[in-house]
Amino acid sequence: MMWTACQALRRLSTSSHYYQNKLKLAIIGQSLFGQEVYSNLRKQGHKVVGVFTVPDKDGKADPLAVAAEKDGTPVFKFPRWRVKGKPIPEVVEAYKAVGAELNVMPFCSQFIPMNIIDNPKHGSIIYHPSILPLHRGASAINWTLIHGDKKAGFTVFWADDGLDTGPILLQRECAVEPNDTVDALYNRFLFPEGIKAMVESVQLIADGKAPRIPQTEEGASYEGIQKKSNAKVNLAQPAEAIHNWIRGHDKVPGAWTVIDGQSVTLYGSSMLGGAVPAGQPLEIDGVSQPGLVTKNGLVLHGTDGKTLLVKNLQFEDGKMIPASKYFSSGESASVELTDDEKKMAEEIRNIWKGILSNVSAIEDTTDFFKSGAASMDVVRLVEEVKQKCAGVQLQNEDVYMSASFQDFIQMFVRKLRGEDQEEELVIDYATKEVNNMTLKMPYQCFINGKFEDAESGKSYDTINPTDGSVICKVSYASVGDVDRAVAAAKEAYDNGPWGRMNPRDRGSLLYKLADLMEEHQEELATIESIDSGAVYTLALKTHVGMSIQTFRYFAGWCDKIQGKTIPINQARPNRNLTFTKKEPLGVCAIVIPWNYPLMMLAWKSAACLAAGNTLVLKPAQVTPLTALKFAELSVKAGIPKGVINILPGSGGMVGQRLSDHPDIRKLGFTGSTPIGKQIMKSCALSNLKKVSLELGGKSPLIIFSDCDMDKAVRMGMSSVYFNKGENCIAAGRLFVEESIHDEFIGRVVEEIKKMKIGDPLDRSTDHGPQNHKAHLDKLLEYCDVGVKEGATLVYGGRQVDRPGYFMEPTVFTDVEDHMFIAKEESFGPVMVVSKFKNGDVDGVLQRANDTEYGLASGVFTHDINKAMYVSERLEAGTVFVNTYNKTDVASPFGGFKQSGFGKDLGEDALLEYLKTKAVTVEY
Repeated sequence: MMWTACQALRRLSTSSHYYQNKLKLAIIGQSLFGQEVYSNLRKQGHKVVGVFTVPDKDGKADPLAVAAEKDGTPVFKFPRWRVKGKPIPEVVEAYKAVGAELNVMPFCSQFIPMNIIDNPKHGSIIYHPSILPLHRGASAINWTLIHGDKKAGFTVFWADDGLDTGPILLQRECAVEPNDTVDALYNRFLFPEGIKAMVESVQLIADGKAPRIPQTEEGASYEGIQKKSNAKVNLAQPAEAIHNWIRGHDKVPGAWTVIDGQSVTLYGSSMLGGAVPAGQPLEIDGVSQPGLVTKNGLVLHGTDGKTLLVKNLQFEDGKMIPASKYFSSGESASVELTDDEKKMAEEIRNIWKGILSNVSAIEDTTDFFKSGAASMDVVRLVEEVKQKCAGVQLQNEDVYMSASFQDFIQMFVRKLRGEDQEEELVIDYATKEVNNMTLKMPYQCFINGKFEDAESGKSYDTINPTDGSVICKVSYASVGDVDRAVAAAKEAYDNGPWGRMNPRDRGSLLYKLADLMEEHQEELATIESIDSGAVYTLALKTHVGMSIQTFRYFAGWCDKIQGKTIPINQARPNRNLTFTKKEPLGVCAIVIPWNYPLMMLAWKSAACLAAGNTLVLKPAQVTPLTALKFAELSVKAGIPKGVINILPGSGGMVGQRLSDHPDIRKLGFTGSTPIGKQIMKSCALSNLKKVSLELGGKSPLIIFSDCDMDKAVRMGMSSVYFNKGENCIAAGRLFVEESIHDEFIGRVVEEIKKMKIGDPLDRSTDHGPQNHKAHLDKLLEYCDVGVKEGATLVYGGRQVDRPGYFMEPTVFTDVEDHMFIAKEESFGPVMVVSKFKNGDVDGVLQRANDTEYGLASGVFTHDINKAMYVSERLEAGTVFVNTYNKTDVASPFGGFKQSGFGKDLGEDALLEYLKTKAVTVEY
């Protein structure tokens, strides 16, 4: 129940505002909830004079006691407060000695005498998980679900004699989702918001602002404590009532029925919509229609003809299995452990021993729960094993499903080997041990929800730029693969569930996809590092982190796409109503570059999908792996088949066919200007499909003498060397005012010498390898041209003497406007610096704008008037003032002139994937 929410809570902290009024508090309660209330009250400056909690269980102190003892707060562990209804004198005396002004009871399971409740100056407050007066009693939250309430919530009330009838201080409400369980409600709302509310309530009391609202008896109810003995489910009722009973008891105490003569507990219920899947009949006591064991779980029929799905079953011996495996013959074949796996098993045995301290020895048959483990211990086990074995995707549910030590080890080893993949999606992974994890990388084309080889059977090597080694072979898509993918996307748009889906449901799937990306962020960042050369820490924060943010941002837009009502001249004597609708375009193609493989995918596909389109995406040939991993996660998120299709391969073949295809209605491209022109031409000639292009850049950065020099040096270097210079908005040319030019260059070179060039997976690395060999060669040639034209090579310009495609950060000065390096983009770690005369604002502006590109620009100055003057006149889609590279998912991104047109990010990006329909009605 409540204590299983610990992971969510670790990210929670209440407001840290300072209040003048503080109280001396006694905390009476237990569990993680009590611990967090205690900790947050102390953070607010209140003095906790005593903690009163339960005795140690099996030698383990309650979390509240652990935290208080660590802080040196007096802790009392009374087994009881009264005997035969009367307070125990020595207990009362010990309590009164602490001198509390208020009792705070965040999760109190003991009966507290009224002379304790009323003793402090301000009395006592207690947390209750219901919207009082509804569901008074200890199982309130269970009954909220059992009764099918549409709202849940909690109450902080002034404690009475244990009947939950005291005056109300504060209440909070939340909606109950159709498949919420007790755990889900606690994790999402009751637990984190309850802690905040308890802290807020104490402060209201301290400030003399706390209300005492008498409870009404209208709508009051009281239901008894739910115990296993009375939790048997009545299957002769409507499906929703059965579902509510099961989820109201999940996980404690567990709703049960009788199957084949033994009690079986049902967990993980959800209502089924649509057709019932095929399955094997299962006779269950008390039902007129047998259940069905399907590949998704156990289907139960209500008396109203509706159905529900049960995910897991637990037998009398504590063994839990997926309901879909009920008829599986015997146990899965045991996995033979390698020597390394045996060593790992012994380390896990020690973890079990540390948790089950009351057990003398952990045998293969030792049952985790029969040995006294509780929900909190499940969380601890999962986290300790994950910490010991980085990269293993272990969930709390896995412990319930493998309760004995032997079963747990078998499950763990299968996960370690990557053998736990869901049956619905068959993936032939390329695996690699790197960065303390086992990478599992899809490498085939992803078409219509399946991974499959290219039609031609061809493949190619994708290379790790750190050392030039082959990561794996990747399918090389053909024109036929493009046609199949477009057909799948068109079918999904025209006839699949995606086109008919409620926008809010579409948003929920995109949120789930973002959650899965976050769950796999270390794996995605590692793949990005080995496939593109991105420094791991940058890949984690930006390549992957911003991708997650982008999907969450656009998921929120799904149900906010609106048209307008337009006033037009009326056609008298009749009248007119004209309104517009925003509609998806249909099948869209997306072609992305190699510098930010996952982030560029997210920038375009999130907006595309949020608008309701389907897509065919071609990743860059040299960096296909995160796109294919993304495809796998999209299936796990529940994105219907055909909505997303990924085709690795050549731009000349796949990209050209996408441009030419008559069934594609929009193409979004990020890449070079020459290729963008070819795409635009092909799109026009084929079917006049809509195009958005984010192309080359030669972004100017103007640094005036009145700048913050420290910041200008730091940001100036970032503007060039961020992501190894493989950055579309990189400052292609710096203009530095004459009076500070030499100092600026000197400080830049000094900082470059401190940069660590090396393995991108090393957390201390500043500068990784260039993306691929051809690009490195092009950069070296670019530097040779700069030297030959007369620019001064101050630093770098060479390949680093080590394996892989590493280039030294480079600085050129004395760059004149006519030179090649002054006009053309390097797309690498090459700083191109030109002086401008002191005070010549208009002159440097003219030079900065003397380019056919207009993607980004920047200015550094402390003069706000100068900053505004320059920013208004710079011809670029983005202007940074006293910063650089500051992009955000809500801010539109795109260029002017030959840097392209159309926007990524922000509402503007959504409009790129929508069409406007005007409807006029005469009445």
